[in-house]
Parts: sequence; structure tokens; C-alpha cells
Amino acid sequence: MTRALVSFSDLRTAAYCPRKCYYRRTNDDSDREPPPRVDAIRDLERRYEALLEASPGALATEPIAVAPVRYREALAATRSRLEEAECWERLRNPAERDRLASGRDCRGIVHKVLTDPLEPVLVSTGRPPERGVWETQTVHAVAAAKALAWEEQTSVDRAWLEYPAYGVVRSFELTTRRKARYRRALRTVRKLDGPPPRINDRAKCDECEFASECGVRTRTLRSLLGIGS
Repeated sequence: MTRALVSFSDLRTAAYCPRKCYYRRTNDDSDREPPPRVDAIRDLERRYEALLEASPGALATEPIAVAPVRYREALAATRSRLEEAECWERLRNPAERDRLASGRDCRGIVHKVLTDPLEPVLVSTGRPPERGVWETQTVHAVAAAKALAWEEQTSVDRAWLEYPAYGVVRSFELTTRRKARYRRALRTVRKLDGPPPRINDRAKCDECEFASECGVRTRTLRSLLGIGS
């Protein structure tokens, strides 16, 4: 019997917290539609050239996450670096946008598809880490790469992450270790027949919509109860 394909979002959530993934998959009231701000931030990616020319006052009205002058400096540095590597035009004019890709094990939307060579681009609405990309995004990107590779019957060796609210673009190789993280997340999702054990990193619980259902005490709740750390 053919197994159901796992969504990119479930893989990303499982890599972050398997228990959260369980509640999200089993909660009928969980709204998976992104809020309007998500679309507004992703739209920044289509307007990099205009943003580079915009005044600080105009930039201040945009959904950027840093001061206008700092944002323009970061985006200009990104463009310069990628132009030197002959990648800027590929990223600005992808072969496809918002492609629904289905692989052997997973499926989901690839925000941009580059060709020659084939590479997925994910557009993140969040903050980039100091270096590299977040582990959950690595899992998501590997899933996107594997789905594209399955459809196109070719190998994919690199993926891209764009953080348009920060003017940052990063790429990374699909190493053996990163592929192993993806496979671990895939196994986790497929084994979710009940709530998995709680994770030890309770900082992740503070803003989780399932914290009360999960039964953890967040730091906010502890402070309300007057319990010291």
C-alpha cells in the first residue's frame, strides 16, 4: 500500500518539536493558513531592486525587521556578494515560483525553483541565525530538494534560504548530516500515533499555541504564579 506523502510543514514542525507536530496534525481547529503579514513579508522578495532605491521613510512603512538604513546596507551587501558569485540574476528570475512539488515521501510548495543546476529556494518570514540556517529550515529545504529531484529525476546538491525582512540570502550544501536530519524528521512524523514525549527545551513552549493542551508550564505562566527560575 502506498504511504501518504508527508507535508513540508509537518516535517519542519517535527524537527522543531515532535509533540507540537502531533497536536497540529490532530487538532481540527488548528488554522494552517498563514496570516496576512506572512504574505507581506514574502512580497518583499519580489521588490528588492525597488527597496534598494527607496528612501528611509518609505522603507519604514515596509514590513522589514531592522532599521531602514541597516536594511538597505544588508540588502546591498547581499546583492554585491551574489552578483560576484553570479547568482543574483538566477535568484531574481527563477524558472518557477510557488511550485507544488511531490516526491517519493513528501510534498509541499517550493517558493522558487532555480535551474542549471536545479535548486530550491525557500522564502522565510523569520529571523536568520547568526550563521547558516535554522535546523528546522534545513529539514524543510532538504524535503523540497528531494521532492524536486524526484519529479525531475536528477540530483539536487544545494538549497537556498531567503530572509527578505532582513535583506539576507544564504545557501547551503545538502550534506549527509542534513539529509539524516530530514530522514529523522520523516520517521518521527510517520510514527506519530500518540503524543510523543515532551522535549527538554521548554523555551520553545512559551509561544506555542498548544502549550496548555500539552500540559507544560511556560516561563510566562511561571512568572504569573510568582515562581522563580
